Amino acid sequence: MSKKVLIVGGGIIGICSAYFLKKEGFDVTIVDKSGMNAGASYINAGYLSPGHIIPLASPGVISQGLKWMFDSSSPFYIQPRLNTAFVKWLYAFNKSCTEKNVKNSIKPIIDLSVFSQKLLDQIKSENQMSFHYEKKGLMMLCKSEKHLKKEEEVVKRAVESGLSAKMLSPQDIKLIEPNIKIDTIGAAYFKSDHHTTPGELILELKKFITENGVKCLKNTEIESFDIDRDRIKSVTVSGKSVKFDEYVLSAGTWTSEICKKLGFELLLQAGKGYSINHHKETGLTCPAILVEAKCAVTPMNGFSRFSGTMEISSINNKLRMNRVNAIADSVESFYPSIKISETERNNAGFGFRPISADGLPYIGRTNKLKNVTIATGHGMMGWSMSTGTGKIISEIISDKKTSIDIDRFNPNRRF
Repeated sequence: MSKKVLIVGGGIIGICSAYFLKKEGFDVTIVDKSGMNAGASYINAGYLSPGHIIPLASPGVISQGLKWMFDSSSPFYIQPRLNTAFVKWLYAFNKSCTEKNVKNSIKPIIDLSVFSQKLLDQIKSENQMSFHYEKKGLMMLCKSEKHLKKEEEVVKRAVESGLSAKMLSPQDIKLIEPNIKIDTIGAAYFKSDHHTTPGELILELKKFITENGVKCLKNTEIESFDIDRDRIKSVTVSGKSVKFDEYVLSAGTWTSEICKKLGFELLLQAGKGYSINHHKETGLTCPAILVEAKCAVTPMNGFSRFSGTMEISSINNKLRMNRVNAIADSVESFYPSIKISETERNNAGFGFRPISADGLPYIGRTNKLKNVTIATGHGMMGWSMSTGTGKIISEIISDKKTSIDIDRFNPNRRF
């Protein structure tokens, strides 16, 4: 009889974990308090980006965050608040904002991102899936020499790490993106990066896993956990006690609250991001990051998506129009021919990205409970690292050697 696995959280990480666990022959159930149809997994930029080699916790981030702390429309906003979990996370995050953390993070980030790209290729071809998926690279567009110089340093590190990357002049940019005017002095270009339309990919994956026997309990919360010494014995769902052999916690930002109920701490904060869908023809073909504005521009299947900002605050459902307008105005500044309507701005979406204390995900077994595995904390890289994370989760629960080294992702690490 196959082992029963409960995955708590049905975003892209949970769905990819279910996909690979089912491939290994496990009896898999996903439980999610939402309808599994909204949130960060649906409104993200759709990037699979090995070129994003610098973790969020890097030198200068905190000082920049302090400068922007009282500007709620800034690209990176930390909401000041007296909250024990937030203060602990902020202290650990500040300690992690070092060159040493950056240096030690580059290889693990690249390994997991490249591994995820290969797995997505495999998923698409093996199952004849039709979701939108392109390999056009990614431009990091700059308006200032200061930011262009910083991107040049990142390109150098990326090339040294084995990625295909180079600097672009305005003339080079025109060759890559000939059908739209871009107001920029130059860019970094990461040929290794790919992009998707998130809604298409996640819908096909959900359809595949449910047709292959994965049970999805939507709009359902776990009411309680029955813990027997060093294991979860059972959970109560909809008034019924249900036993599973293994538990995967992949509930994004909410994972820390679940860990708290289980008696241990996971340093995690919500990083709120926004996105705008633009349905007029733009001429865009190549994804880009607007470096000064920290916004992403993605040509998706039938529309363009503009997304960004990092708002580290309490979980809330407020649509902050000053942040939405900051994204839209930045896009119009870099691409003068694009005009984003009031309706599109008002229809902006948002989601919460789980931010760890050092910018790297938590992937692995917790040392607190023997049958609990963590998969969260990917921050802005959740989509980029999703298939690789799912595969690793299946390997851990199958007691197999993981395909890549995951020591830096250990959920028991100290800060």
